[in-house]
Amino acid sequence: MPDVLDASPYDALLLLSFGGPEGPDDVVPFLENVTRGRGIPKERLKEVGQHYFLFGGVSPINDQNRALLDALRKDFAEHGLDLPVYWGNRNWAPYLTDTLREMVRDGRRRILVLATSAYASYSGCRQYRENLADSLAALEAEGLELPRIDKLRHYFNHPGFVEPMVDGVVRSLAELPEEVRDGAHIAFCTHSIPTSAADTSGPVEEHGDGGAYVRQHLDVAQVIADAVRERTGVDHPWQLVYQSRSGAPHIPWLEPDICDHLEERRAAGVPAVVMAPIGFVSDHMEVLYDLDTEAAAKAEELGLPVRRSATVGADPRFAAAVRDLVLERSAAERGREVAPCALGALGASHNLCPVGCCPARAPRPAAAGADSPYA
Repeated sequence: MPDVLDASPYDALLLLSFGGPEGPDDVVPFLENVTRGRGIPKERLKEVGQHYFLFGGVSPINDQNRALLDALRKDFAEHGLDLPVYWGNRNWAPYLTDTLREMVRDGRRRILVLATSAYASYSGCRQYRENLADSLAALEAEGLELPRIDKLRHYFNHPGFVEPMVDGVVRSLAELPEEVRDGAHIAFCTHSIPTSAADTSGPVEEHGDGGAYVRQHLDVAQVIADAVRERTGVDHPWQLVYQSRSGAPHIPWLEPDICDHLEERRAAGVPAVVMAPIGFVSDHMEVLYDLDTEAAAKAEELGLPVRRSATVGADPRFAAAVRDLVLERSAAERGREVAPCALGALGASHNLCPVGCCPARAPRPAAAGADSPYA
């Protein structure tokens, strides 16, 4: 498109993420934020927080977001895209409401949001939209002029997100002992969610067994597996597996769990496994603990060689992909014809979440969608 550096009508980009503790004293208050309204006792939160205490009470997610923030600002500046980038979190400082207040006071009136979740699901999309609505309601109560907010589409199949993951899998395969390399299995890992949430993920027409959440992951896994075959000349078997389950035992969640999967693969005679965390933008706690600690310990117990491939993080190609998504959405808002960039069989995701997309169990207002009370 000829006006590739034109982000109008938008005047700012907001990086919206989950947040994480940055010291031992932060862990329980952070978990209280995450579980607010669920009535979980503080003693139980201290038990859950042991994962964080193993790493000094520090989640890597905030530093990962700082690195991504720097990468975005660097990429925008180098390409002449005049668009300031802000950062706000759901559960820890910098808090979303505080960041939006700052943006409003800086005169920002049309804001694009990049969420650090690439796929459709309640917790990965609609809940962030609910957070935005809550923050807008708080600013409205303060008498501030509200900005218009739009959310960038799901980017799970954008080349700038996929290609770094392909590189990561190829590197991890190369790190395996030569005698087991060609027979290695690829376990594409993502966050488990309740099956009821998976089945209702995405627009209503995509609801069903696994919904858009599972279909999107399977599509990306196939794209990566095909690219790995082209790069290595070996057709590695693969499967989509899950991790980080946190729900009550009686509620069905997506399976198989990565540790169970490693046991099954070992019993089937698989000589090695590459764990590829395609469901995560960065190496945050659920990657460092659930894969690098827990799953790695299970593999060692089994005598199974494993490698864990890198997440996308602040890869310059991902920063360039965000720039592409910003320009794509900006052009569409100006009424231009655009050709969205996407790999795989599913095509580009919707720009505007429709009514009924990734519904919550208890309906709540959500911004940046067709049902937004803040048009």
